[in-house]
Amino acid sequence: MLRYLPFLLVLALWIYAFIDCLNTPESQVRGLPKVIWVLIILLFGEVLVGPVAWLVAGKTRRPVTGNGSTPSEWHRNHRWVAPDDNPEFLRSLKDENKQGESRLKDWEADLRRREEELRRKNREAADGPEETP
Repeated sequence: MLRYLPFLLVLALWIYAFIDCLNTPESQVRGLPKVIWVLIILLFGEVLVGPVAWLVAGKTRRPVTGNGSTPSEWHRNHRWVAPDDNPEFLRSLKDENKQGESRLKDWEADLRRREEELRRKNREAADGPEETP
């Protein structure tokens, strides 16, 4: 099993360099056009020349800056707030509650109106049509 390990490592580096080259924007490719880099990686991948050349000289690497580019820096700059401490969330709950209360009042008024109409119809039906002799 260990005799296959070097081959698998070379294959993994080859695949990584190839995918990295394909996903890199053209503006970040150095030295040669992107198509040429892809060909170099594919043709010289078995001897590691292509992938190593791409990783060393083919792509512009940006230094890590302190502008919140990493997740830990982003979390330091943007504090997560629980919903019960978030004033915007609480305000939205109050607005939804007011809308719900007004909708409930409208439904209750509509229900009272329908019940009154039903009572009136029942009274008219119970009284029957008035007959005059």
